[in-house]
Amino acid sequence: MVMKKQQVIAKTYYPFILGLILLLSGCTQMSELESDPTAGSNGGFEISRNGAPVNWSLYTPKTVPNAIFEIVLDTVVFKEGERSLKFDVKECSSNGGWHSPGLMNEFFEVGKYKGEATYKLSFWIKNSGSKFSISAGGVAPNKGEMITLIENDEQIDEWRHLEFNIDVPEDRWLRMQVNILEPGIFWIDDVRIEQI
Repeated sequence: MVMKKQQVIAKTYYPFILGLILLLSGCTQMSELESDPTAGSNGGFEISRNGAPVNWSLYTPKTVPNAIFEIVLDTVVFKEGERSLKFDVKECSSNGGWHSPGLMNEFFEVGKYKGEATYKLSFWIKNSGSKFSISAGGVAPNKGEMITLIENDEQIDEWRHLEFNIDVPEDRWLRMQVNILEPGIFWIDDVRIEQI
């Protein structure tokens, strides 16, 4: 009798519990974004709101599981303008994407960089102790091909300029992603995109 009652309860509540689990897992926030359509791509991270550069999706301490880090608009160490974006990471996962500290942009605020086209993506970086990965590629909803442009744990004491040509296929647009994969301090500044 007790066993039958438990089976009835399990059958009754199982769909509810399963639905609740699916609903909650679908609500996981993967990044944070402060948006300002008047700021353009904000590649120098000069325009900010609530301590974050506008128009960049950030993988923050609120959204990245099992990580200890800060994202800082650094007004002491910068290459262009009056600030850079600094990731000061104490603990993190090496999985990349929204599982690791970083940032992402599909540049919706500037109308997307659509294909078929080739874009020159350039930026300045510094690195102290971290391992980082920067990738880019052409994407569309639920599909796309991102390529790793650089993955490195090299000490970079002076600002280093990097540029890459990214081919974006027809019906896709440019996406850029930066991840910090091992603890350390990483800076990025003056992200620029130019169609070539």
